[in-house]
Amino acid sequence: MSNTEPSLSEQQQIRLEKLDQLRELGVNPFPYNFDVTHTAREILADESSFISENPDDAPRVSVAGRVMTRRIMGKASFFTLQDSEDTIQIYIRRDDVGVDEYNNVFKKLVDIGDFVGIKGFVFKTRTGETTIHAEEFTFLGKTVRPLPTPKEVKNEKGETVTYDAFSDKELRYRQRYVDLVVNPEVRDAFIKRTKMVQAMRDFMNERGYLEVETPVLQPIYGGAAAKPFVTHHNALDMDLYLRIANELYLKRLIVGGFDGVYEFSKDFRNEGLSRFHNPEFTQVELYVAYKDYIWMMNFMEEMIEHVALTLHGSTKVKVGEHEIDFKRPWPRIPMYEAIEKETGHDLHQKSEDEIRAIAKELHIEIEEGMGKGKLIDEIFGEYVEPKLIQPTFITDYPVEMSPLAKKHRSKEGLVERFEAICNGKEIANAFSELNDPVDQRQRFEEQARLRSEGDEEAMTIDEDFLKAIEYGMPPTAGIGIGIDRLAMIMTNSESIRDVLFFPLMRPE
Repeated sequence: MSNTEPSLSEQQQIRLEKLDQLRELGVNPFPYNFDVTHTAREILADESSFISENPDDAPRVSVAGRVMTRRIMGKASFFTLQDSEDTIQIYIRRDDVGVDEYNNVFKKLVDIGDFVGIKGFVFKTRTGETTIHAEEFTFLGKTVRPLPTPKEVKNEKGETVTYDAFSDKELRYRQRYVDLVVNPEVRDAFIKRTKMVQAMRDFMNERGYLEVETPVLQPIYGGAAAKPFVTHHNALDMDLYLRIANELYLKRLIVGGFDGVYEFSKDFRNEGLSRFHNPEFTQVELYVAYKDYIWMMNFMEEMIEHVALTLHGSTKVKVGEHEIDFKRPWPRIPMYEAIEKETGHDLHQKSEDEIRAIAKELHIEIEEGMGKGKLIDEIFGEYVEPKLIQPTFITDYPVEMSPLAKKHRSKEGLVERFEAICNGKEIANAFSELNDPVDQRQRFEEQARLRSEGDEEAMTIDEDFLKAIEYGMPPTAGIGIGIDRLAMIMTNSESIRDVLFFPLMRPE
């Protein structure tokens, strides 16, 4: 960026000139390091241990961050410094930091948003505000583009009105780096998300399950009903797919002799954008040998209850208008029973044509290539799922909807599968895993038939996976939990974009 570039704003031009002035004064506008001893939050949380009646006896602190406000008052000034955790007031005086540092650098060349380092001691102002008295001032980084800084003014009625707030949702998603600076409360959701993932990881590690990694680039995609992203490997001259799920690789590891494996994975599905969908998303999948879907229901509700307690100190979480309680046990409702309760139609043992007619009667938008499983899924998604606010297990799905799940041990035409629904959306999907290679091949072939009839999300036949389970796979329970959707609930966020640092956006 040059200071003669015609597209620069007046403020950018001024700041670039200040860069040159800093260098002329012998100040490096972009130094290499600064020793930080404390954060603002550490000082504010334990201020009594930093403050002494005699400043000479007070412990010295070293902090760094952005200048967010300034009050210039002649030979002494106040400003607020914002670091990664909090903001704290700084008192800076010419006689302490030096005439050149104060008059020529701090007063004339420091702007809102610039990075500075302060060394000094902590004291209380007359108004009782915890403040750092600066004894040394170091310039750490120049901003050449002004931060959007909201201004609060009183209107004619004496009400406080905020102007120029960085509040436009789309702009905040596009420029998350600015959003995090000027709306620091946004960080809380991402910190909670990280703690949520860590709580889940600890929960699984404590039970002896092994965290693993499986390929993102796959020659055959599988493990879910979705359209993939396609890429090309030049050296091998072959198309590859970004994984839509990691299920089939994790089950290969169960075949290989591991009793419990899990993976937090980035998965990719070539689908539309919505407040619940981002084409790149995160899920954790867990597979445990010698268990079934009933065991996995118990495991999941225990783990998510643990997550709620870790993040909130309670099983109850406020989400929009609702208070969601993750305390065990959660209700368990068979899928056909849930659909009949909301629609009045018993779909069990109905033919595809009968279900298609019912879907039309219920005003469900259907496409010609939809098979029986897709039709049932559409009815469920329209009439049942949005009404399930408290965490609920929907169990015992039709075999047509679940090509990777084991047939139900006692109910004809169903499989041992559950989905966990919460706040009106699926947050997890789990099976007693299909380990019969003959049955699995037949299911894949049925998926291939649906694909030939126009279902672009139907699975493909994975011969290597079939070969793996032909070598023998023990009874296994498997689950996939949507991290982004669970994070939305645990952080009371309206959109998936609120829990993704950098969500996919249309080009400007």
